[in-house]
Amino acid sequence: MSDGGFRFEVVARDGATAARRGILSTPHGAVETPVFMPVGTIGAVKALPHDWLEDLGTQIILANTYHLYLRPGHERIARLGGLHRFMAWPRPILTDSGGYQVFSHRDLRRLSEEGAEFRSHLDGSRHFLSPEKVIDIQQALGSDISMVLDECTSWPAGRADAESSMELSMRWARRARARWEASQSGTALFGIVQGGMYPDLRRRSVDALAGMDFPGLAIGGLSVGEPKGLMFEVLEATVGLLPADRPRYLMGVGTPADIARAVALGVDMFDCVLPTRNARNGCLFTSQGRLMIKNTRYSDDSGPPDPACECRVCLRYSRAYLRHLYQAGEHLSAVLNTLHNVSFYLDTMRKIREAVELGSYGKCLEAMEKWPD
Repeated sequence: MSDGGFRFEVVARDGATAARRGILSTPHGAVETPVFMPVGTIGAVKALPHDWLEDLGTQIILANTYHLYLRPGHERIARLGGLHRFMAWPRPILTDSGGYQVFSHRDLRRLSEEGAEFRSHLDGSRHFLSPEKVIDIQQALGSDISMVLDECTSWPAGRADAESSMELSMRWARRARARWEASQSGTALFGIVQGGMYPDLRRRSVDALAGMDFPGLAIGGLSVGEPKGLMFEVLEATVGLLPADRPRYLMGVGTPADIARAVALGVDMFDCVLPTRNARNGCLFTSQGRLMIKNTRYSDDSGPPDPACECRVCLRYSRAYLRHLYQAGEHLSAVLNTLHNVSFYLDTMRKIREAVELGSYGKCLEAMEKWPD
């Protein structure tokens, strides 16, 4: 499908699974899918300079509308030339809507039909986000892909709560779509499927969004505390409802094995804080599973974090040294751990894309599903 400066094309499909290979064209360059978007909440992926991200092959990053609105402010960023220029990142950017922050800071917010009133987690000041204002903020930021404001329920939400939340999100989506269309920005706006763990509510959500003709659709409200088996059950039922000619974005998921499995169901785009957050806590993702570098057992280990990894960390540093940095509270610990984790995620996505291109993703998936979470 094509919409102004935004276009998505499926260029290859795997024969054994629903995995697909695509090209997502944006005003700031093309993105090869399936793709993982490192999370740059306030315009920075924690601990990694932008040139390192470029060297790793990062195609697109995610920034946070809520946090950038609070600090330094979308109007200031607009005056300084937009988010790409402000943060010196020339490649595509997706901005989330702040809906997850409204969900996660629910003790600080109050919902109404008009939007979400909340207190800043920084200084307690009062703010209000409406579906329209969220679009205006993202237009000021100048991101390539914007998200509608939605409301997410947590596990275990009852059917009545999930239905009410989904219907509110669909009304907000319609208002956001109208504001985005009036702005004629040339960028893309994605709708977000909600409905909790109820397949029929998910279907109703997809049907409502289909009538709004969004250039792409995201799947929200998963990985919010539910059992993993249930998450994939709901995901599989939902992906099967989405249009084949639009990119499909699974929000906030997950481990490398989770991503590999979701790709097999037909998902194209991912983001998650796990590689950066876990890195700061001394947890490395490897082809042999999670490696807790802070554990005493690595004190005298001269081997690389992951013998199968060719990132600059694994080629140069030992487990013993990385443990020493972590135990000493050295800032370099977070830098090196994050560099490895983000590299591991991006390399995993490269392997996934190659396997889909070759029509061998079924075998690739079997190997990746064996990675311990």
